Amino acid sequence: MFRKISLGTLGLTIGGILTIIGFVAYAVHNATVNLVGFFYGIPVLLGGLALKANELKPVPFIPPTPESVLSLRKQQATDTQNQVRQDITRYRYGLDAHLDKALTYLGFEQPGEDFPEVVALREMVIDGNYALVLEFDSPQVPLDMWQQKQQKMIGFFGPGVDVNITQTGEDKIELALITTLESQNS
Repeated sequence: MFRKISLGTLGLTIGGILTIIGFVAYAVHNATVNLVGFFYGIPVLLGGLALKANELKPVPFIPPTPESVLSLRKQQATDTQNQVRQDITRYRYGLDAHLDKALTYLGFEQPGEDFPEVVALREMVIDGNYALVLEFDSPQVPLDMWQQKQQKMIGFFGPGVDVNITQTGEDKIELALITTLESQNS
């Protein structure tokens, strides 16, 4: 549940309320509440602003995952698939993009250009296996570069995961992380 709460918004709300209380207390000459409002409210408000400025929003599930796929996830999903899903579906702070370290390791960082951006994810069944499908907006990285990195991705996201790359539109790439039989037999 806490993964879905923006710490920046929480800091702005609590800090704003405490700061307003401090100003009101100052106006009515209540020194004790005034000090509490200023000494706690303003730092929390500034912290909330700093977090909000460096916030990456969670990537949405489009469409929501059906119950049948959720039960298959519990049976077949690898630790890597679960980690990727959990990392990109929560608020993150101080990163350039979701999966930025993975994309850098895989060689998708272009000097002076943005990372491919994860814009949505979905869970589905492909040939009876659980699959986590990441949808990327990838204007700077063409499909052939994604395909050249496919074996490296299999090693990075594996063991027990196969990688399928498809282009779904101009500048749109889908990366499917599909559970393989070896991970199901272990």
